[in-house]
Amino acid sequence: MSYEVLNFEVKDSVAYVTMNRPEAMNALNRKMTEEIIEACEEISARDDIRAAIITGAGSKAFSAGLDLKERAAEEVSIVARRQARHAPKITAHHQAIASVKKPVIAAVNGYAVGGGLEIALACDIRIGSTQARLGLTEVRRGMIPGAGGTQRLPRIIGRALALEMVLTGRVIDADEALKIGLLSRVVEPENLISAAESVAREVLQGAPLALQFVKEAVNRGMEMSLENGIKLEVDLSTMLRTTEDCSEGPKAFAEKRKPVWKGR
Repeated sequence: MSYEVLNFEVKDSVAYVTMNRPEAMNALNRKMTEEIIEACEEISARDDIRAAIITGAGSKAFSAGLDLKERAAEEVSIVARRQARHAPKITAHHQAIASVKKPVIAAVNGYAVGGGLEIALACDIRIGSTQARLGLTEVRRGMIPGAGGTQRLPRIIGRALALEMVLTGRVIDADEALKIGLLSRVVEPENLISAAESVAREVLQGAPLALQFVKEAVNRGMEMSLENGIKLEVDLSTMLRTTEDCSEGPKAFAEKRKPVWKGR
């Protein structure tokens, strides 16, 4: 597919998605949200892609969030704006990221604020550079997070810390984000992509269906009681036992060789 405001490439089974509006700190305009959805659809559809890394172009920002200049230029009614928010080609980009069954890693290279942080929150793993700055600043612009921020952030860092962040609109640095679990690791800027690639390579040692099912078990289980979550885990584990890869794993271990995954 052809992209205008994203860079998209695939290397060694990993898709690299780069938000490419560095002159606007990779702010999310309508075109970019549309292309993020398209990129997620491509990642999901292609068998040669087993994981993805999302980052921002340039050294200043992962994404500065909603393109406020574009928003300010719009003259639409509240009703029309609400309808637009529910249009899948406009603001469902965060859900498109979250719905990718393959592992998705955010490489946060600078400012990830507002909608930019919401993109990172929709990913499975978040790695940041020492220059990363993260926050949900919408209240300071008369808005609230509208792309999953109020729901995903407390599930990741807990209710109290999430409320402090969204109520104050405070932007935190990489060290604090690491401390509260918003980032899983922090590296120097020049090592960010290689660190994300290193995690991706580790992830890809697992069987494709096992990766898909374990992601589903964790994400869906978070919305369930412990009892129902365990039932889901058992169901998924039982389904995996019928796959070729589940037979290949123990066989490869016994034969002291690397497994050859077929994704079935």
